[in-house]
Amino acid sequence: MDVVADASVFLSVALREPAREWVIERTRGRDIVSPDVLYYEIGNALIALKKRGMLDGSKVSPAFEEAQKIAVYLVPFGIHDALKIALRYNIYAYDAYYLQCAIERRLPLITLDEGMRDVAEKLKITLVE
Repeated sequence: MDVVADASVFLSVALREPAREWVIERTRGRDIVSPDVLYYEIGNALIALKKRGMLDGSKVSPAFEEAQKIAVYLVPFGIHDALKIALRYNIYAYDAYYLQCAIERRLPLITLDEGMRDVAEKLKITLVE
């Protein structure tokens, strides 16, 4: 079965974070789907980590390249409906994009973001555990 994966999942793999093995195990044999804004969010997140002193600037480009090596189907989504989700639950638009993608595609969501998991449950989106 396919699965919608958010940027936190890609970053955990690209940055070799502790959740990396959990992500790989849960996505093995599945096609990964993400909204077509995925790489913009990954780039933004890497720069945010650098600005907060959590990532050396010299590691931004290699991490971005590593994230791009992960096979993923980038798909369009209904941005207006996603923005309604963002407003209703007071979350970032980027988070709502993944939720809307999961709703539209009727696919489970894999994320490391607890806030997004909470909203996904309220929206009756199946979560990868």
